[in-house]
Formats: sequence, structure tokens, C-alpha cells
Amino acid sequence: MIILASSSPRRKQLLEWAEVEFKIITYPTDENIPENVALDQVPVHIAREKALAVKARIESWENSRTLGDNNYPILAADTIVLLGTEILGKPVNREEAIEMLTKLQGNHHQVITGVVILNGNEEISFSDVTEVEFHPLTNEEIVFYVDRYKPYDKAGAYAIQEWIGVVGIKGVHGDFYNVMGLPVSRVVQALHKL
Repeated sequence: MIILASSSPRRKQLLEWAEVEFKIITYPTDENIPENVALDQVPVHIAREKALAVKARIESWENSRTLGDNNYPILAADTIVLLGTEILGKPVNREEAIEMLTKLQGNHHQVITGVVILNGNEEISFSDVTEVEFHPLTNEEIVFYVDRYKPYDKAGAYAIQEWIGVVGIKGVHGDFYNVMGLPVSRVVQALHKL
């Protein structure tokens, strides 16, 4: 069994599909990025902060014995959408979601997921990059998607497994599941190494 330091329904679903036994424990973390962190390392940095926060929380619980010997690996991940040198995070409202998708339509972008697995004092960390290209989209299509699917909890304001991915994505180069939020095959391989 592992501890998933994420409340993302997509990461939960991917681990279930991979038949990885897990328990979800999350703890709020500061997602501000120090200026010296390279763009491609931003999601690894955030994932590490999430994993360390959950580890500290577990260690501080008086009733941590409910988790057995407290030696379960902790898996944390964070996903960003990178358009050139601009990070497109989670939109805060409808207008920002429409603005993000307007920037992405007709363009290539990168989806980068950073993964950190803590196992005692050992850490495995990596990032996975997937190139995604959108077809040109009309403003009506973008507004329809935002109003119907409300993608406010998704980096870049879209989910590849929803309507916009089905009709709007021209190509994916790399791990499809990475775009959903977890390069699950790499995660399973890393867990085998532990």
C-alpha cells in the first residue's frame, strides 16, 4: 500500500486502474515557487512540498499507529501546463479559463507532471513531459466547454479526457495519462524499485 498525497480524482482513478492499493492523505501546502527553480522543475518542487507536508503530518499524529508501522511510501504529484515560458495553472474564474484556452487553441504546449515518492529517508523524483497540440477552436467552442465542464481545478483549464480533449486535441506526443495528471506507468515502475 502507498499513501497518495493528492485529492485529485484523476490521480485516484489512474492508480485504481493500475490496481495500486492506496490511502489518500492530504495537507495544504504553499505552492509559491522560488525564483531559482527552473520551469521544468516547478512541478517536482511542488510535489516534494506536498509529500513532505503529508510526511510531517503523519509523523505528528498521536494516533499514527492506525497506519501500522508508518512506513508506507508517500506519492505526490503536481501538473503544470507550459505554453512557451508561461505557466498556465488552474484558472480562478470563467474569464481566466476562457483566456487560457484561447491561448492554447491552435498551438503546441507541454504538460509536465512532477512526481515525488518518499519512502523513509529515500526519495525518488522525476518529471514527465508530454507535448500536446490543439486544433484551432472557435470562441463558441471554448465558451461551451468552460460553461459545461467548469475546468477550474485543472491546469491549463482543460482535461484531456473530457469533451475538449476528444474534439479539440490534434496530437499528443508522450504519455497520455501524464496529461490526465500522473505518468502512472513510470510511477508503477518506480514503486517496483522500492
